[in-house]
This record gives sequence, structure tokens and C-alpha cells, in this order.
Amino acid sequence: MTTETPVTEMSFEQAMQELERVVDQLERGDVALDASIALYERGAALKKRCEDELKRAEEKVAAITLDANGQPTGTQPLDAG
Repeated sequence: MTTETPVTEMSFEQAMQELERVVDQLERGDVALDASIALYERGAALKKRCEDELKRAEEKVAAITLDANGQPTGTQPLDAG
């Protein structure tokens, strides 16, 4: 069962959990064709949300600055615009 939460408002964890449910429903094959199409579309949106959130996290990690000893000294702001 999918939620009505807009995909763009979901955390990575929420999107991943729902994506797993969508895949499970589609793999079982006991969903009507129209519902399968809607599930597939929701799954594609959830997959994109997860990918976007992972990219955002990677960019945050990449922005961490290190001092001469390799210790984190803070972060550099990402593109402010």
C-alpha cells in the first residue's frame, strides 16, 4: 500500500521504504494493469527522490574541509544560489 505523501516531501528513508513496497507489489503481479502503471510511475518518482537525496548527501560530504593533519575543520558552503 502506498502513501499519499508527496514524493518531494519524503526523506530518503521514507522514499526507500515505499519504493521497496512498490517493487514488492509489482513483483507479486497481483495488481491490475492500471494500478501497475500507477505503481510503476510512483516507483520511478521514488527512485529519483532517493538518487537526488544521495547526491545531496555526497555533495555535503565532499564539501568538508580538512586541515594539514587530515582532521575536519568545517564545511565549505555549497553554491549559495
